[in-house]
Amino acid sequence: MSEMKDMILDVAERMLKDYITKDVVDILEKGDWAKDAWNLFQDNGIISVAIPEEHGGAGGDLEDLLNLVRLTGKYAAPIPFAETTLANFLLETSNLTTVDKIATYSLQEGFILQNDQVSGTLHNVPWARHAKYLVAFVKSNQGVQLALIDLADATIQSSTNMASEPRDTVTMSDAKAQLSPVLSEEQIFYARSIETAFKIALMTGAIEKINELSVQYTKEREQFGRPIHRFQLVQHQIVQLAGETAIAIAAFNNVCAAIQSKNLLHEIAYARIRFEDAIATVTSVSHQLHAAIGMTHEYALHQYTRRLWAWRDEGPNSDYWSEHIANYLLNHDDKLWAYLTKTLENS
Repeated sequence: MSEMKDMILDVAERMLKDYITKDVVDILEKGDWAKDAWNLFQDNGIISVAIPEEHGGAGGDLEDLLNLVRLTGKYAAPIPFAETTLANFLLETSNLTTVDKIATYSLQEGFILQNDQVSGTLHNVPWARHAKYLVAFVKSNQGVQLALIDLADATIQSSTNMASEPRDTVTMSDAKAQLSPVLSEEQIFYARSIETAFKIALMTGAIEKINELSVQYTKEREQFGRPIHRFQLVQHQIVQLAGETAIAIAAFNNVCAAIQSKNLLHEIAYARIRFEDAIATVTSVSHQLHAAIGMTHEYALHQYTRRLWAWRDEGPNSDYWSEHIANYLLNHDDKLWAYLTKTLENS
């Protein structure tokens, strides 16, 4: 990573560290969000990092953006950063005009295109109630297209996920939209791969924070006259947590490398599948280490474990990617052992 990229990440992390406290994260539960932090990100050009300079952005690449998304996961930032930036990335890659307002996305089925107008209902759309635009797949007789839709005329029913993040139901009726050409299967696969990469980035940041909180707590909490991290059983759990954190970071870095090399066939799939085990271990071990205090609302741990449990079920999940790999193996001549050893050599 270049010195300029390091500087952008450093600036973003300092802003998040200064502005995103536990109390700020908690405002989501009251239906509010961190507008000041969002405005700060916007004023400093963080929102447009991955948009080309000729389109008014900073000219960064997708790896830069994913590392910023990872930071927002690490601080549980209650802002629609991942959603807006992913929406703009999808617009950019589909040759549609990017937007400078809050945007969200949905790559699920539910919208139908008839007479160049969009109708239908989408569930669990992130941050829809706060967004100006929605980027979504729409289906017509010709195939699937990407649509940029103004949400001014949408009917939005508010809901939340387990972490109190906005996950709304959006209903459109004969809405106008800017449309991409019909997408190929490769383009649809690429969009869902990038959506998964964004979730992996968020989950990596949350896992890093859980590890930090747990290590700090075991150093501060004393039992029988000494810090609990001195006890052998606790040390074993800390090692478990550190191992899963290292695996998550390595998987995230592999995803970034795969995106840079445009070799997305299975790297994102395997990373996403492996995160299932990481989430199960990290959340259970961290709560065991914290004991009762980890279950209280006053302590920050739940802000990250609840997000991991919620994000695990959103978008293309491990079942989706397991099926993808199984279908690949069933429809190609690769022998299983040769395929596995070739994959390991390339990783």
